[in-house]
Amino acid sequence: MTVPTRRPNPATPAGSLPPGSFGAFVSAARAAGRLVVQPRMGMSDPRAMRAGLAATRAADATTVGTITIDSYTRVGDQAAARRALAEGVPLNGYPLVTYDTAVTRSVLDGIQDHTFPVQVRHGSAAPQDIVAALLLAGLDATEGGPVSYCLPYGRTPLTASVENWARTCELLARTRDHGAEPHLETFGGCMMGQLCPPSLLVALSVLEALFFAQHGLRSVSLSYAQQTDPAQDEEALHALRRLADVLLPDVDRHIVVYTYMGVYPRTPDGARLLLEESARLAVRTGAARLIVKTAAEAHRIPTVRENAEALEAAARAAEAEAASGRVPEVDGSGRISEVDASGRVSEVDASGRAFGPVPDTGIHAEASALVQAVLEISPDLGRALPLAFERGYLDVPFCLHPDNAQRTRSYLDTDGRLRWSAIGSMPLGGIVELAHEPRLTSSGLLGALRHVEQRFDAAALDPSPAHRPLDDGHRPPTRVALPEQGR
Repeated sequence: MTVPTRRPNPATPAGSLPPGSFGAFVSAARAAGRLVVQPRMGMSDPRAMRAGLAATRAADATTVGTITIDSYTRVGDQAAARRALAEGVPLNGYPLVTYDTAVTRSVLDGIQDHTFPVQVRHGSAAPQDIVAALLLAGLDATEGGPVSYCLPYGRTPLTASVENWARTCELLARTRDHGAEPHLETFGGCMMGQLCPPSLLVALSVLEALFFAQHGLRSVSLSYAQQTDPAQDEEALHALRRLADVLLPDVDRHIVVYTYMGVYPRTPDGARLLLEESARLAVRTGAARLIVKTAAEAHRIPTVRENAEALEAAARAAEAEAASGRVPEVDGSGRISEVDASGRVSEVDASGRAFGPVPDTGIHAEASALVQAVLEISPDLGRALPLAFERGYLDVPFCLHPDNAQRTRSYLDTDGRLRWSAIGSMPLGGIVELAHEPRLTSSGLLGALRHVEQRFDAAALDPSPAHRPLDDGHRPPTRVALPEQGR
C-alpha cells in the first residue's frame, strides 16, 4: 500500500518518544502543521474491521485508526460475545477479548505501523482484560478514565472504577520495559456528551490526565467535546491547555477535540457544517487531533465510505482554517506563546502578530477552582476523586449515577452558551454568576438537546445571516432552561 503523502515523517518524533508510538506520530503531525483526524469505527467481522482500517489509512488526510469495542466486551460479558459470534449475530463493535490474538494481528498486519497507529476505544469501567488483549495484539494506545468511563455508562461504584483504572494504567506503563511508550487519552472532557458546562469538562479532563500520570503514563491526550457555542469552546480549550501546561509540564501531551456528541443535524449539509466547524475549532485552538462524526450520524451507523468522506472533509476544513492565518502560535511542546500579563491568551496571524486575546468569561477560573478543590482533598487522585464526588465538589448535570450528587443545573442562555443555574456543593461560589431559571417540562429539555441540530439544519436550509452558525451576533434568541435533577 502506498503511504499517503499527508503522513508526517516519523523519523523526527518530539522529545524522546519512540518513533512507532501514538504520541510521536501526533507530535510529528502537529510539528508539520497537520491536524490528525480519526473516525469512530468498530465492526465485529475481522474482514470488515480490516477494511475499515485500510480505508482510514488510505483517506486523503492525516489519520490514525480506531478499533471500537462492542458492548458485551465493554461490560466483561465475554460469554455473550462468544454466543453472538457463534450464531452469526453482528455486534456493535470489535470483540477484542473474545477473538484469538492471532485474529487481531491478522486484522492489523500490513496496515498498522509507525506511519499509521491504531487506538482502541472501549467505554469500560473495568478495562484490564481489554488492555491486556490489545497489548498482546501489538497495540498500546487507548482511552477512557476512572470517572468518564464510569459515571455515564452504568452503576459500577466509582471506587471500583478508580481501582480498575489504576491497575490498567500500571499495566500500560509496564510496556515501557519493552521499548514502547503507551498512550492514554482521557475521556473526561466528553462527560455526558452535551449540556455540561465547559469548566467541568476541562477540570475532569485535567484530573483524569493527572491520574494517568500518577500511575506511570508519560504520554497522554486531553479531550474536549465541542459544545453549543464556538466562542465558549475556544475559551474552554485555551483553559484546558493552560492548566495542562502548569500541572503536566513533564508529560508528552496533546489536546483532542470531539465533533459534537449530542443530537446531530438531520440534513447532510447541516451535518457537514457542524463537522467543519469542529475542524476549524481544533485548528484555531492548537488541538492536535479531531474525532469526527459523519453525515449519517442522525440516522444510522455510518459506512466505511462515509467515515472516509468525513475524515477528508474535516481535513479540508482544517487546511482552509490554517491557511487563513488565524491560528495560535504553538511551540514544540504544545504551549501557546502569546499570553498577556493577565494570563489571557492572544491569537496571532501567520506573521506572528497578535490580534486580540481570547475572551475570558471565567472558564479557566472555574476549572482551576474545581481542580484545586480535588487536589486539596489528597494529592493521591485515586483517593481524592471518589471523595470529591461524595462531597459534591464534582457534580455532573443530568448524570444519574448513584455516586453523583445530582445537585447541579445548567441551561442555555440567549446566545446558546452553556451556563450554571445551580452549583450544589461545587466550590464555585463567588466565581459563577447564577441565573434563576424556572423548571421546564421534558419538552424543554428536548429543546435544549436539539439546539445544535436545529441551528445547523436551519443554516443549511437558509444561509441568511439569521441562521449563520458561526456568527454569534446573528443567532436568534434560544434561551432554554434545563430541569433540576433530584436525588
